[in-house]
Amino acid sequence: MVQQHYQAYKNNSVNTASPAELTLMLYNGCLKFIKHAKKGIENKDIQMKNTNIQKAQNIISELMVTLDQDAPIAKDMMPLYDYINRRLIDANVKNDLTILMEAYGLVEQFRDTWKEVVKKTRMQEYSESARA
Repeated sequence: MVQQHYQAYKNNSVNTASPAELTLMLYNGCLKFIKHAKKGIENKDIQMKNTNIQKAQNIISELMVTLDQDAPIAKDMMPLYDYINRRLIDANVKNDLTILMEAYGLVEQFRDTWKEVVKKTRMQEYSESARA
């Protein structure tokens, strides 16, 4: 019963999130999957490692596909997303925690930066609606 309520809450969170909040959810999901992949490597659970790295790669691919190519920052972000994706592949093939954690660190930086953008946007929207 609790699990059903939690799933309903999660679905509602996704369905009502702004595009900026969805992007933040993607970054957080990617970090979660990389952590699970790390456990897989540490526990020599190849399937767990592989499945979670692939999930992280799918999120990076989604971020690449949805990146606004007209935004000036896109030219800087796309190569970084591509680099993260290649590092995830390398970590998977080589069972290399160092490479995996390098990818984690890059995603974490993106997430932390994006979190600040979301926070500033919310504050700006709030102050504009308060003035209206």
